[in-house]
Amino acid sequence: MTVPPHQKSAQGARPEAAQTEAEASRHVQEMFSRIAPQYDFLNHILSLSLDRVWRRRTARRFAHILANPKARVLDLCCGTGDLTNAMERLSARHGGGAWIAGADFSGAMLNLAQRKAYAQHRRAAFLAADALHLPLADGTVDLLTAAFGFRNLANYRQGLGECFRVLRPGGELGILEFCEPRTGFMAGLYRAYFNKVLPRIGGAISGNGEAYTYLPASVARFPQPEELAAWMSKGGFADVRYESWTFGTVALYVARRPH
Repeated sequence: MTVPPHQKSAQGARPEAAQTEAEASRHVQEMFSRIAPQYDFLNHILSLSLDRVWRRRTARRFAHILANPKARVLDLCCGTGDLTNAMERLSARHGGGAWIAGADFSGAMLNLAQRKAYAQHRRAAFLAADALHLPLADGTVDLLTAAFGFRNLANYRQGLGECFRVLRPGGELGILEFCEPRTGFMAGLYRAYFNKVLPRIGGAISGNGEAYTYLPASVARFPQPEELAAWMSKGGFADVRYESWTFGTVALYVARRPH
């Protein structure tokens, strides 16, 4: 796939009350900690459970790494650990026994992730970590993933830089994110649902209207697929590509740190 030239876009998440990157990070952390108890329920309801399908499909995309018993895998912005656990299940089925961990900077989300993993008899580990300042040495991870959390980073380029830094040469990156369909019937339907229906349902159930107003705004602010792919290429990644799913409402970006 040929990536078009770089286009100007937002540099990172900016909740309405935040003026700086530090304020944005703190605001997002606090917001997700507040909605943690309802997070899974609302994800499944608002996506018609497609979020489960998207995560399982992402895990399968990296089965070749997960089957390696020596692989080290880190799921960034892991939330309550759904993708982390999906990868651990797949690794176990392949007899891989890879080391798999989830990282998030919300303690409330991590507590839920740990409880869920324990209830499901999963072996994945969880650690508190900021994706912009990972507590890992250079070149120590075979696979980095992020499902619906990368767009919440206060600085997208810095996040890509951290991913590049901690990946081993030959290691792979997978980012699963929402994106806005740009044309056709689905584009109008998507905007109506995301801007009108989702904030009302999410706000009513969670008791936090701000979080579900922020969600569509964060998707609208996030770079379009071809632009994020261009940033990844300029950041040194090789074999950068993406595929759109479910009428262009989500995209999986895949790249590799060159040897």
